[in-house]
Amino acid sequence: MIYYISDTHFFHAQLLAPNDFAPRHFSDVASMDEQMITAWNARVADKDTVYHLGDIALRPGNFPKPSEVYTLIKRLNGHIVFIKGNHDARELFKYIAQHNYDLNGQPKYQFEDVGALIKFDHAQYYLTHYPLLLGIATQIYNLHGHIHHNMMPTALNINVGVDAPERELLPAPLPFGTPLTGSEIEMIIQKKQQLLAQKN
Repeated sequence: MIYYISDTHFFHAQLLAPNDFAPRHFSDVASMDEQMITAWNARVADKDTVYHLGDIALRPGNFPKPSEVYTLIKRLNGHIVFIKGNHDARELFKYIAQHNYDLNGQPKYQFEDVGALIKFDHAQYYLTHYPLLLGIATQIYNLHGHIHHNMMPTALNINVGVDAPERELLPAPLPFGTPLTGSEIEMIIQKKQQLLAQKN
C-alpha cells in the first residue's frame, strides 16, 4: 500500500493552539509528536511506502539536530520517500541517508529534491511540497503540502498535509497525523469538485 502525508512539523511548539496560522490542539509538543507517530503506525506496515511531501520537523530558534529528527522518524513504519520541503535542510537528508538501512529488500528511506510522479487509477499525480499551477489538465493532479490550513481553489491540487482542510471532506475524521490512501485522495478530489461547483 502507498500513503501520502506532508507537513508533520515534529517539534514545532509554535503550532500548538492558540495561533492564527495552523493551530494544533495539544497540551505540549511531546503529545503532538506521539499522536502523529501513533496514527502513522496504526495505518502503515513495514511493507508499505509513505510519500512525505516535506517539512518533517521544525523548532524555530533552536532547530532540531539531524540526530534528533532521525531518532523520531526511525520509529515510523514503512518505507519513506522524503520530498524536500522549505524547512528540510540538506544536512538532514544527508544524515538520514548516512543512517539508511535495508528494510524488506529495499532502502528504508529515499529522497527527492523537487518531487515525484506516480500513477494510480488511470491518473497521474505530481507529488511536490509546494502547490503547482497545472492549468487545464485531464487526469493529472498535484498532491502537495506547504499551505497548512489553506486550500487551493481547484480540485487539481490536493493538500495532503496533516492539518489540510481537504481532510474534512472525508466522510469520517481521521486521527491527527494519519497518512492518506489513494482511495481517500480520490474521494477528496470528487468531494472537492462538488464543493467548488456549488460555489460557482
